[in-house]
Amino acid sequence: MRLLFAGDVMLGRLVNRVLERKPPEFPWGDTLGLIKSADVSICNLECVVSDRGRPWSTTPKAFHFRTDSKNVECLKAAGFDAVSLANNHSLDYEYDAAYDTLDILDSVGIAHAGFGRNFDEASRIAYFERGGFRLALVAFTDNEPGWEARDGVPGVFYSPIDLEDPRALRLFEKIGEAKREADIVIASAHWGPNWGYRPVASHRPFGEAMVEAGADFVFGHSCHVFQGIEVYKGSPIMFGAGDFVDDYAVDEVERNDESFIFAFDWEGYVKGIRLYPTIITDFHAELAPYPRAELIAGKMKTLAGEFGLESEWIEDEGCLSIRP
Repeated sequence: MRLLFAGDVMLGRLVNRVLERKPPEFPWGDTLGLIKSADVSICNLECVVSDRGRPWSTTPKAFHFRTDSKNVECLKAAGFDAVSLANNHSLDYEYDAAYDTLDILDSVGIAHAGFGRNFDEASRIAYFERGGFRLALVAFTDNEPGWEARDGVPGVFYSPIDLEDPRALRLFEKIGEAKREADIVIASAHWGPNWGYRPVASHRPFGEAMVEAGADFVFGHSCHVFQGIEVYKGSPIMFGAGDFVDDYAVDEVERNDESFIFAFDWEGYVKGIRLYPTIITDFHAELAPYPRAELIAGKMKTLAGEFGLESEWIEDEGCLSIRP
């Protein structure tokens, strides 16, 4: 089985405007075939899907992301099986738009986790089956603490990155519950600051704790640039998957237009890791061309090497192969 992860997918603002005249396949560019070839594909949905709502104004917020409800067809066109909704844009257009997002994803059969009308729904494990395996997605964020879901209060599944905090212990319990019910458990973490190729110090022990709790994959995102990968007790920890589709201005130093499609071959354990370099251009994703692809891969080779992983560039496949 091949599991594939793409980082932050933001289909609002200028992307939304372009999609008024482009087909639903547009955001994925020439990565579409690769995404659709996977048995399971997951991303972080960095916008609400709705035709309603007004920008969040209860507390100061600089950016608000919403895509038209019809653009759920983009996710369907790529064949995404599940998305994380635990992030700092889940309430960008207040509650009605957030509820629409839940209902629209449900209507097309895309699993989701991390946001809900109350704490039970926000922390609910998303189960789905593919290829004879039962998968579970648990999604949380340490962003926007003011949006923390509580009993009777809608919001995100929130936890600080603090191993001793009761909310972190509750997260680990959810991951353990998922492990008892599923063959493959994905813990999605929208965590940390926007910039920096290396994760903050607290992320490594927290990621390892999620593996100890039962996560087979830790899917980290939020940072606008990709970060390294660790394999801990056989389970990959993606500290930062970077930006996959958006309309953001590009930082010429940190290059938030560069990322990867993260692909894992799984046979009861991770047998192989393939990372396909991508870029964002004209509001859609593309496989990075030569020689830029090798330069992007070279950055990851260094970052993964800092976690003890060896890798090599496979020119014929256009990917970085990492030995798990």
